[in-house]
Amino acid sequence: MCLAIPGKILKLNDDGTTALVDFDGIQQNVIIALLMNPEIGKYVIVHAGYAIEQMNEKEAMEALEQWKEIVEDQDLDLSDML
Repeated sequence: MCLAIPGKILKLNDDGTTALVDFDGIQQNVIIALLMNPEIGKYVIVHAGYAIEQMNEKEAMEALEQWKEIVEDQDLDLSDML
């Protein structure tokens, strides 16, 4: 089973292979080398530190809401999932 969390690209780093991504207030650098034409403001699915797919904002918001429910049900913090 693959666990992946959606996030929004905030900044493309100068190295060309990583980006700063926001996961509902938690920001982390992730590898974007698997994406074609990543852009600031676009949403991506991140698994194990790699952005593996781009997605639209509606899908990202729906997935984030589901993650929030899981986190609340398990008495965790979203940062525990990253």
